[in-house]
Amino acid sequence: MELLPVSKSEAARYMGVKGKPDSTVEALLDRAEKQVRQLVRPKYVYLETSVEFTDEGVVLGAVDEPFTGNDIRRHMKGCTRAVLLAATLSQEADKLIRQAAVNDMAGSLALDCICSAAVEQVCNRAEEEIFSSRQGIYRTWRFSPGYGDLPISLQQSILLALNAQRRIGLTVTDSCLLIPSKSVTAVIGISETTVERGGHGCAVCSMKESCAYRATGTKCR
Repeated sequence: MELLPVSKSEAARYMGVKGKPDSTVEALLDRAEKQVRQLVRPKYVYLETSVEFTDEGVVLGAVDEPFTGNDIRRHMKGCTRAVLLAATLSQEADKLIRQAAVNDMAGSLALDCICSAAVEQVCNRAEEEIFSSRQGIYRTWRFSPGYGDLPISLQQSILLALNAQRRIGLTVTDSCLLIPSKSVTAVIGISETTVERGGHGCAVCSMKESCAYRATGTKCR
């Protein structure tokens, strides 16, 4: 997959910019986007699986442990199938950010924020491709480990189910951080009837009470 133009307004918000970025920030983001689009080739993998609701939690047939917590149970209500998704910008993104940090901290920050916006683009496009030929179904938003009360430790089980290390080079540390860092895992619920597409963004974020974006009236996504 090749990246399309990356949202620089979204990247600017990640940088903490309020309102329209000035010419200096715009130049940093222009340069960063050019580098990222030239050198980064994102990848994603997915798997469709069954969904069952039990006393232990939401059980996905392909995953070895239940998805626990009230938020994921509400999110998946009415779903009988689900798609597991993992996407990454790959090691090239981390390398670009790390190399710039040696002598250009502002450039490194711009690269980091462009990459954050880019991985969101990749997830959106992956979702569009996955469901483009599916008719007569409804789906939830993407819900990732760490949202609400869904344990972030589920990263490992999702990657194992997707064989993500072999297929796209995506791994997770003992502290549940994805490597490469500009990566996402998520579950998307599928239903044959209308689903309530709630539980998205700020509504389920564990940082919503102390979020710097919300304090300025904006959002991170």
